[in-house]
Amino acid sequence: MKDKQMTENGKMDEVVSSFAEENRQEGLRVFVAGGNRPGKDPIYVEEAYNLGRQIIKLDFKLDFGLSNSGIMGAVARGVLDGWNKKKSEATPIQGITTQEYYALYPHDDAIIGQIEDVILAKTLEERKQKLLNADFVVFAPGGVGTLDELAYDCVAMQDGFLPVKPFILFNIEGYFHHLVEYLKAISLKGFADPMPFIIVDNSEELSVVFRLLKLRYQKGKTTAEVYSSTRQLIYELPYFLKKKTDSSVHVEDIIDNMNQIIHHGTNDERQELANEIETAYLEKEIERMYDRLAKTGRDTSIVSDKLTNLKKRKKANKQVK
Repeated sequence: MKDKQMTENGKMDEVVSSFAEENRQEGLRVFVAGGNRPGKDPIYVEEAYNLGRQIIKLDFKLDFGLSNSGIMGAVARGVLDGWNKKKSEATPIQGITTQEYYALYPHDDAIIGQIEDVILAKTLEERKQKLLNADFVVFAPGGVGTLDELAYDCVAMQDGFLPVKPFILFNIEGYFHHLVEYLKAISLKGFADPMPFIIVDNSEELSVVFRLLKLRYQKGKTTAEVYSSTRQLIYELPYFLKKKTDSSVHVEDIIDNMNQIIHHGTNDERQELANEIETAYLEKEIERMYDRLAKTGRDTSIVSDKLTNLKKRKKANKQVK
């Protein structure tokens, strides 16, 4: 895809169409990390299955640590169910594990038995490195193994051993609220670089993010460019979620409308678009803060301070209009 900014809708449509076709041919790879257990609330497995269905729906391919149970088993099952309906030739799943772990699974299992592409790494370290060859990463609810994977990936990116790439936190039922606050805290206190986590609260939001990544994500970008574009996606995502009121509204149409305003609109129209994007972002952040407050009942003073600051920013934004 060309790096220069597109100034005509026709050119933009051509690029989007070309990149979508490239994805269908090559298939962007999604590495999903999550629990080997299902969790106590059925919503975790349900949404993990929906994650798998979204992967196959957009012609992505799944890379995972190979499991037939829990969250990871549900993701793989979602991919396989969608793949069977499409009657594709090759299984769109790559399992990466060690010989020791592979020996634990029954190879005639309904899930494991359908995965043709299995890579056996010599060590857990090698397994992690191979999994990170994917184009972007999704972290679903899980235990200490999932946290270990997340910490390893963050360190690898921060220290330059892994190119910066989009990381998605699948924040089902607010599962990652405290972790996100912790990561923000260690960054603000100077102990780590900020990480561009894209937070989604359900599979519907995830489908929008996947489509945005499919249309905008470009392989081979520099670390600075990937970080910047991911941060921009995080900022604009609530606007897309707000505009996509039902299945008849497509992400591509929202992008086209934004481009039309940016490149051909009046100054007032561009300012109105900027205000709408800012407002949607603030409203989503406030919604998450209230949700966290309702679920935890703890850290009240921290959450209250953040809510106050967000409301002040939203009020100031309204006064600009």
